[in-house]
Amino acid sequence: MAKSPTNHGPLEGCWCDSQVPATQCCLPFLEFRTDAPTAEALMRSRYSAYVTQNKDYLLATWYPATAPKTLEFVPEQNWLGLKIVALQQGGEEDNQGTVEFVARSKTHGQGHRLHEISHFEKIAGRWFYVGGEILKKR
Repeated sequence: MAKSPTNHGPLEGCWCDSQVPATQCCLPFLEFRTDAPTAEALMRSRYSAYVTQNKDYLLATWYPATAPKTLEFVPEQNWLGLKIVALQQGGEEDNQGTVEFVARSKTHGQGHRLHEISHFEKIAGRWFYVGGEILKKR
C-alpha cells in the first residue's frame, strides 16, 4: 500500500526538490487528477512516487512493453533528494525525451546515488517511462 502523499504538508516543497509546493507540482499527478505535461514533470512525479511508495502511479506511467509485472519497494530506503542534470527534448510538443538525473537515498545508514539517463515516450498525449541507462561512478 502506498504511503499517503497527503501526509506531506501541501505548502511544503515537493518531494522532487522543485521548490514548489507539492499541491502545485507532483501531487495532482500522483492522485491521477491530471497527466504530466512533459518528460521532466513525469520524471519528477515518478521520483515522488518512489518517495511515497505509490506503486499504482509508477506502474501506470511505465511504458507497457517495458513495465515490470510487479514492483517492490525497499522498506528501509529513505529518499533524500533529486537533481535534474540534463534534458533532451521531452517538451509538451515532443513525442520523445530524455532526462538525466541523480537521485540520492539512504538504506540502513548507507548512502546511495542513482545516476540515470531515463527515456520517455508520449503515446496518445500521455508521457511514459520507457527505461533508463544507469551511469556508473567515474
